[in-house]
Order: sequence, then structure tokens, then C-alpha cells
Amino acid sequence: MLTSKQQDVLDFIRTYTLRNGISPTLQEIADGLNIRHRGSISKHLSTLRDKGYIHKPGSGWRGFELTEESTESSKPFSLPMVGKIAAGLPIEAIEHRDQLDLYDYLLGPNRFLLTIEGDSMIDAGILDGDIVIIQQQATANNGEIVVALIDQKEATLKYFYRRDAGKVELMPDNPKLEPVMYDGDRVKIQGVLVAQLRKY
Repeated sequence: MLTSKQQDVLDFIRTYTLRNGISPTLQEIADGLNIRHRGSISKHLSTLRDKGYIHKPGSGWRGFELTEESTESSKPFSLPMVGKIAAGLPIEAIEHRDQLDLYDYLLGPNRFLLTIEGDSMIDAGILDGDIVIIQQQATANNGEIVVALIDQKEATLKYFYRRDAGKVELMPDNPKLEPVMYDGDRVKIQGVLVAQLRKY
């Protein structure tokens, strides 16, 4: 039985290894899980090794491997796609047995999660407390929902529009709020919205 922190470390290792083909370094695990001290990561890895989830072939932690037990205990990355359901008019219920690979659908290189605070995007269906999945990138197309860093201080999630004279407009989706125009050099794109999660 793993603690929640140990499970987080194991899940990160599994996802990173699937994505990159090699195991992460201590620093990459610490950065990925927002843990300041690499020493605590080393302790978690020692516990995972002692419990049989990872194997360390040599000295140090670089190049450790997931064990068969780790693979068998992994959380599934796919769920059955069993059909469609109407949110408007009724439709005929048809049973399907497809699979949706959540790894391909939600995960991938250079993606990260953010928790939404506030109601500036409610008409886009993005509510306070939702978790959004962001594709990290430095450019965006007009009309995309982006994470924008303003003046190197404030990060916000808004529709992005590049305007004339080097201006950038960040547009909320809430009738109570107004769009804001900035000089282009004040706004840096941190990523683009690709999906959101909400637990009921």
C-alpha cells in the first residue's frame, strides 16, 4: 500500500517514462510534482524500490526501471466509450464498446494542469474550481484560449487576439467583464487550453 505522495511519484515516473522512453531524474520528478527538496524524492524512490515498484540497476537514481508489479498496479489510461447521450432532444440509445485512450487524449509532452480561480470564463463553460489542461507553447492563434503572463507578474486564462499596432487583446467570456488591450510586449503566451476536467 502506497501513501498518496508515493503514488504521485510513481504515477509521475510512469507517465514520464511512457512519454519519453526513459526514467526521469530526481530534479525532473521534483519539478514535475512541485517538491522543493530532492531528498524527499530520494526517500520516496527508496520506498518504491523496497516495495518492489522500481528497480535500481546501478548506483544513484538515474536509469532506474519500473518493475512488472508497478505495471500491473498502474492506473488505467483508458476507459470504455459505451455510447452517446443526448443533452438536448432524446436520441436512440446505441451501445458501443470502443475505448478512449486517456493518455493520447489528455496527456502528452509539455502539458500541465492549472486550477481555475474566478468566473471570467464562465460563458465558455470554464468554472471556478475546474482543472484545465494546457499545452505549453509561446505562440497562439486568434480566438484560442491561452494562459497569458502580463508584465511578468499576473497570469490569466483568456481568449487571445492579436490586434493592429502591436496590440494584444485578452477577452473574458463573462458579460460582466470587459476585454483588456495591452501592448504586445507586455503579454507572453505560456500555453493554450486543450481540455478541462471537472469532478462532480
